[in-house]
Amino acid sequence: MTEDRPGGHGPEFHSARTGDAIPGATVARLPVYLRAVVAERDAGASTISSDRLAELAGVNAAKVRKDLSFLGSYGIRGVGYDVTRLMMEMSRQLGLSQDWPCVIVGAGNLGAALVNYLAGAGRGFSVAAIVDADADKWGTHIGAVAVHSDDDLPRLVAEGAIVIGIITTPPTVAQDVADQLVAAGVSSILNFAPVVLSVPDWVLLRNVDLALELQVLSFYQGRTRPGSSPEAPPDAGSNPLDGPAASLGVSADTRLAREA
Repeated sequence: MTEDRPGGHGPEFHSARTGDAIPGATVARLPVYLRAVVAERDAGASTISSDRLAELAGVNAAKVRKDLSFLGSYGIRGVGYDVTRLMMEMSRQLGLSQDWPCVIVGAGNLGAALVNYLAGAGRGFSVAAIVDADADKWGTHIGAVAVHSDDDLPRLVAEGAIVIGIITTPPTVAQDVADQLVAAGVSSILNFAPVVLSVPDWVLLRNVDLALELQVLSFYQGRTRPGSSPEAPPDAGSNPLDGPAASLGVSADTRLAREA
C-alpha cells in the first residue's frame, strides 16, 4: 500500500508487553494480521489458527507464530489464538488504543473521502482539522469537520496536539506543505501527492501513489494478455506484483507481509 521511511527490516521497536525488540518487518505485518483477525471476528469466529491467519495474510504459519510471539501471545495448540485477545494486543501494540488526531491538508475529493473514511468507529484515528489554500472553502464543512485556512496550520496543530499530517494536495505544492507540517510540529506524514518529499530524519514519512501502482499493473497486464508470452517472474510461481516493482506503489502492505 505504501512505501515508507523508515521501514522494512531497518528499525527495531520494543513490545509494550514483553519488552523484546520487534523487527520493522514484523511491525509492518501487524496491520495485515489485525485486518484479518477483525474480518474473522466479524464472521463470528472466536478463535483463529496460525494456519488460517497465515492464509489470510499471505505468509507462512511459522512466520505468524514468530511475529505474534513478540506480543507475548503464543496461542493454544489445537485451538489457536483467542480472537478478542489477539485484537486487543495488536491494537495496543500499534497504538490504536488511543485516538490519534490528524490534520488533512487539501480539502478536495481525496481529502473529503479520507475524512469520511476516518470517521468510522474504531480506526484509532480522527480528523481534528482540515486546511486548504482556497479561501472559498474556508468555513465550510466536510462532515463535521470545518475547513480552515492553511495559515491556521500551526495553531491547529498546537491546539489539537496533532502529530499526523495527511497531504492530499497537488504535487506542485506538496513539498511546501510538508515543510509547513514539520515546522508546525507534526512528526508523521502520510503523503498522497505523487512526488518525492524531503523531510528531516526524525519525521516518519509514508507515501501512497496510486498512479505508480496502476503503471506497474499495466506493465504486467501487457505481458499476460491472452496469446502473449509473459516473462517469468524472478521467483517461479510468485506474484510479479510482490517483487521489487511493488515497492513503487500501493502493494507494500502485501510485499512487507511476505518478507522474512
